[in-house]
Amino acid sequence: MAEYSQDVVQRFHGTAEQIAAALVGEPPGSWQSVVIEDYDPAWADRYAAAASSVKAVLGGLIIDIEHVGSTAVPGLAAKPIIDIDLLLDDATDESRYIPALEGIGYRLVLREPWWHGHRMLVGPAEDVNLHVWPQAAPEPIRHRLLRDWLRSHPQDRDLYAATKRRLARDTADRPSDYSLAKNEVIDQILARIFAAASGRPRPNAD
Repeated sequence: MAEYSQDVVQRFHGTAEQIAAALVGEPPGSWQSVVIEDYDPAWADRYAAAASSVKAVLGGLIIDIEHVGSTAVPGLAAKPIIDIDLLLDDATDESRYIPALEGIGYRLVLREPWWHGHRMLVGPAEDVNLHVWPQAAPEPIRHRLLRDWLRSHPQDRDLYAATKRRLARDTADRPSDYSLAKNEVIDQILARIFAAASGRPRPNAD
């Protein structure tokens, strides 16, 4: 059984104010509304194409690149936006990677040094969110744990899908609240993941 460091287990959330302050330039048009769609197998192909183009321009700078988020979980309803975690040695030195990504149509939209050095770029069609992290950041570890758990635990996958559909309705007039509103159910599922890893009794799904 695996035990995870406190950096991984103790997740913290940014505030709406912090996220607003992190915005670089104009927000993506995709932020104007939240539309949850049934799972589409084509999402895996879209990830593969996006990852290939990123690898072509960044090459040896890449430590790891992963398809994460709901579009990476077969059967899970999601916003049709591909989330990619890109791990580099140093995310703070933007000159090493942002010009190359801009050359293939990406645009920097978030700079969050307080959140493990996170940067986020959107693809040319604003249907890819490219999350850039330093190698040691704990958040990408949580992303992979959540993805893999949902792939193999249909009860939590369905709970997450139902919660997202409800929150999309509840925040229809304030879509910027949607991502923060998901934190409660994500934390519940992560608690079960960490309990299972440590051998403790798992909290039940609500």
